Formats: sequence, C-alpha cells, structure tokens
Amino acid sequence: MDLMERTFGVRKPVIAMLHLTGLPGRPWHDVAAGMDRCVDVVGRDLRVLQDAGVDGVMFCNEQDLPYQLKVGPEVVAAMASVVGQLKGEVRIPFGVNLLWDAIASLAVARATGAAFVREVMTGVYESDLGMIEPSFGEIGGYRTAIGATGVLLFDNIQPEFASAIGSRSVADRAKGAAFLGADAILISGPAAGTQLDMGHLRAAREAVPGTPVIANTGVRADSIEEIFRIADGAIVGTSLKRDGNTWNEVEPDRAKRLVDAAGRARAAAG
Repeated sequence: MDLMERTFGVRKPVIAMLHLTGLPGRPWHDVAAGMDRCVDVVGRDLRVLQDAGVDGVMFCNEQDLPYQLKVGPEVVAAMASVVGQLKGEVRIPFGVNLLWDAIASLAVARATGAAFVREVMTGVYESDLGMIEPSFGEIGGYRTAIGATGVLLFDNIQPEFASAIGSRSVADRAKGAAFLGADAILISGPAAGTQLDMGHLRAAREAVPGTPVIANTGVRADSIEEIFRIADGAIVGTSLKRDGNTWNEVEPDRAKRLVDAAGRARAAAG
C-alpha cells in the first residue's frame, strides 16, 4: 500500500517490537534498578534490530502485567522518558503502544514524534481484562485536539485475550474501522506470539482493499512468505527473542533471519 511505503520506505514493512521492562506502579517494575535498566534493555534491543535491518520499531509496555484499560500518569511519563532518551538513536520510523489505552498512546506519540500508535480503537470485546469498549470518536477527536493528526492509527480489530461481542464478522469490523478512519487494520492471534488465523487475515484484506492490513502476532521467518502473500506488513516480537520467549532479549541471528526472509517474501509477492 502507498501508505506503508510512504511511512516506512518499503512495501510490506517489518515492524519490530521494543518491549520495555515493567514501568513504575506496575507489579513487574524493578524499583531498585529503576528506569536506567529499562533504557539499557530497550536501547540494546533497538541497536540489534536496526543493525538487522527492520523497517520500523514500536515501543510497548509489554511487561506491565496485568494490563490496564486505562494507564496512570506514571506509566505515560515513564514511556515518554524512555522514548525521549533513545530517540536520538532511532534511525527508522517508530510507534507507541501503551496497553490498552489509546489516549495515552497518542499523548506519548505526540510528545515524542512517533509515526503511529497501535491500539484497539473500534468494536466491543469481552476480554480477560474485562470489557474493552473503545470510543473511536473520542480517540479521533483527541488526536485532532493535541495536533497529532499526522500520527497513524493502527487499529487491532482482532485483539489478543479477547473475543468480539455480537455477530459482526472480521470483514464487517474491518470495513467499519476503515470507514471510520483507521489508517491500518491489524489482525492478531489469541495471544502474543501465537499464530493468527490466515482466514481472518484474508477476510480483512478482501474487505478493505484500500486500507493496509497488517499481521500483528505469530510472524516468524518460516511463515512470513505465506503472510506477505496477503498482508501489507507485519509486526513481530516474540519470534525475535532468545529461545522464542517474549521476555528475553532480541537475538541478532533471529532478527537477521526474519529480515532476510521478509526480503525474499516481498520479492515472491511481486
């Protein structure tokens, strides 16, 4: 899609996750190590991923378990601090994802110059965290109010740990999100690192031919060719980590294999 190429400089970009350590106020936060350790961990992964040749990165508070539907100001401040301290090293487009708070993500994106945010922005879902009921009207209005209209909205219409309420299909939800103004549609598997349903990916792609559709979980070097036959990009995290464990550091060899496989997949997809 033109939007993906304009933003990332390449068709079908690979966007790699930068998982922050637990932030202040959350159970996994290391009070003794403080924020310096978080900056060190994320900075190391950033350098590995950029050296491997990924097309974009996304800062995410992945270790802030259990996740919240609305984060506190301490989490927003911590994320902005980490991104701000590392921004000088970032050579590629980057995004922000504060689970699962779209308003907070937009605030950090505006403050740090991020190109996009990833959140659940449309639909209603029953989830392990309770009911997810985003207000896309409020999200869109807030983006305009803070001068962030240039920040792209990546809408996860098949969120992890959740099921859609009602009878609307993936195709219907994709059409609705695109009509309402989502810049890209994301399709996920049931949890981080798990394979998505290729039928769902295909249904979304066919439903919104004018909007990018991105694979959001379960992307691996051995699956990206199949995924890129359909998707306009991929977000990848777990498969790049040592031993394929979400909480480990990015492994250079895994990152390079994925990037190389993505290049071959782009060529195969024409």
